[in-house]
Amino acid sequence: MLRYLLVLSRPRFWFYLAGPVVVGVAYGADAVPELFALPAVALFAYFLVPANVFLYGVNDAFDRDVDELNPKKDEKEARFRGGRTVAAVVALSGLLLVPVAVLLPAVAYPWLAAWVVLAVEYSAPPFRFKTTPLLDSLSNGLYVLPGAAAYAAVAGHQPPLLAVAAGWLWAMGMHTFSAIPDIEPDREAGITTTATALGERRTYAYCAGCWAASAAVFAVVDWRLGAVVLAYPALVAGIVAADVAVDRAYWWFPFVNTAVGAALTLGALWRLTRV
Repeated sequence: MLRYLLVLSRPRFWFYLAGPVVVGVAYGADAVPELFALPAVALFAYFLVPANVFLYGVNDAFDRDVDELNPKKDEKEARFRGGRTVAAVVALSGLLLVPVAVLLPAVAYPWLAAWVVLAVEYSAPPFRFKTTPLLDSLSNGLYVLPGAAAYAAVAGHQPPLLAVAAGWLWAMGMHTFSAIPDIEPDREAGITTTATALGERRTYAYCAGCWAASAAVFAVVDWRLGAVVLAYPALVAGIVAADVAVDRAYWWFPFVNTAVGAALTLGALWRLTRV
């Protein structure tokens, strides 16, 4: 059961939620001790594991029929087992956000509330955003929300909206790229997404466009942020030019995202050391 729950939580993608917390804390802090303040540590701990169990548990619970046709579930992921124990662990993982929220200033609450709503409604009725082209992409700004909450919790005020918008565009591109390997299984299951509507080649263009727009908006905040994010459209161009199979390229992104997140975090830490 523990092994199954570990696979369910997608360990390769843990930093997709916890990483933005690190970046948000780094940019929200005014002094080194704030990097390890209780709100920062609590948010990181929650979004590293429990949040992933909750997010992907809800996703898999409502995708059982769809996942029967998805080969990823036979290899690097797992099909939802169901049962009371699994349901209880997934629900408890979501509820653990409540004691974490108690440790935070109220300024972070809107971001956390938005994360819960999108984490559930991306997969669950009545909205089930993942089955509506464009809304599936837009709703995946949920991956940026932990970072916004962390910034607000540490800084005591809201993050720059342009930075949130840029991060949202990045998340839209990342989500839609991750849907490319699922195009055929989703079509066979009767699921319509941005990727199934566009097809593989146009989805590449859509992702590159989202990431280029993200880089442009980040550049308004700080040109160095924009320069780092340009790695994404450049990578898409390379994948297309070299005709790399998307099933292979998809698994590069946990490493790419970690490297980019580390670069952004180091930039923030450099700022702190020069204050």
